Amino acid sequence: MSKPIVAIVGRPNVGKSTLFNQIGKRRVSIVDDFPGVTRDRIYMDAEWLNHTFTMIDTGGIEFVDDDHILKSMRQQAMVAMEEADVIVFVVDGRAGVTTADQEVARLLRSTKKPVILAVNKIDSPQLEPAIYEFYNLGLGDPIGIAASNSLGLGDMLDAVVAAFPQESDEIKEDDEISIAVIGRPNVGKSSIVNALIGEERVIVSNIPGTTRDAIDTHFVADGMKFMLIDTAGMRRKGKIDEAIERYSVMRSLRAVDRADVVLMVINAEEGITEQDKKIAGYAHESGKGVVIVVNKWDVFPDKDDKSTLRFTEDLRDELGFLQYAPVLYTSALTHQRISRITALVKYVADQQSMRIQTSVLNELIRDAVSVNPPPAHRGKKLKIYFMTQADIQPPKFIIFVNDPELMHFSYLRFIENKLRDSFGFEGTPLKLIVRGRKEDEDY
Repeated sequence: MSKPIVAIVGRPNVGKSTLFNQIGKRRVSIVDDFPGVTRDRIYMDAEWLNHTFTMIDTGGIEFVDDDHILKSMRQQAMVAMEEADVIVFVVDGRAGVTTADQEVARLLRSTKKPVILAVNKIDSPQLEPAIYEFYNLGLGDPIGIAASNSLGLGDMLDAVVAAFPQESDEIKEDDEISIAVIGRPNVGKSSIVNALIGEERVIVSNIPGTTRDAIDTHFVADGMKFMLIDTAGMRRKGKIDEAIERYSVMRSLRAVDRADVVLMVINAEEGITEQDKKIAGYAHESGKGVVIVVNKWDVFPDKDDKSTLRFTEDLRDELGFLQYAPVLYTSALTHQRISRITALVKYVADQQSMRIQTSVLNELIRDAVSVNPPPAHRGKKLKIYFMTQADIQPPKFIIFVNDPELMHFSYLRFIENKLRDSFGFEGTPLKLIVRGRKEDEDY
């Protein structure tokens, strides 16, 4: 089941990013302390009252001149209405209702999507009467907040989670592997889908945005059942500004949530972009299996072993947090290596479900400590008592030590590398959790 998506919208300088960051300080549920994961986020996974959801920070509407105001607002509001489950409309309580607020409100009223009206900068009782002016927007009861110091955020989040859609059952068989095909527009996602299923189920075009909605396709290959989640429609036709690009990641995030394995499709001619890093980072943090598919390799110049190795090294440098992901060079046009995708997806799915006995893990820990003893900090030495596997998809390991604060991220990375060297875990992130335990406690 995909997590609900909450989009924060509004004009510049009303406090959208402050609200986003303030919630993130206390409510972000997915955390990765390893360096290399992109921190320039426009999304985060948050939790409130046992509800997990994805929150999108959309950025402000930049006004160039009067000719662009309505067009820019209409573009942002329409995309938000299409993609988000709940919209948080942030306005400035000190400035009062503006013409820009009225125009966005008019568009939001035309949709059936729930809208939470957050009146920001209400940081004192004297300013509370300013809230009532915003009833004129016709979006229900406005909620006064002060994002800078978290005032009213609880009431706002209560309203957000109360508006979430009811959960529905996903149409997916137990033995079926779900694959999300993600990437920027025009990298060949629909062509890869068509090549995999062997028929023209998705319209292929070199115009970004041809496919509007994600399309689930069930098929069988080599005796295995798969479900493809195609996310080709990440943009609309024509010129797309930065603000709309921020909204365009929503469909990919939703597809990643539903997937077992993610195909990260990259255009060989363009290489890695910031958008690729953001979506790939989300897949990594969500614990999904990842296969990097470099498409349009047939038109890449100098396709010798050295250039392939150099391209792979560049990918590893740009996507430092995906060192474990296998890379496959394909051409959807000529079907080069397309047949290898399902076998590789099946392999990654198996790696995600691998379980290691505790006795074997503890033998690995003993060997690791003998080869590379844990460093001491301020005269106190880290002691590792034992490690056990707690979960799969992704594999999760709990390491019991004398003091979790003594576990440096570099030594934790060393243990992860030992796990991968010994057991593979190719294509899947590993979750390593460090817990304190006294030496004389019963195990």
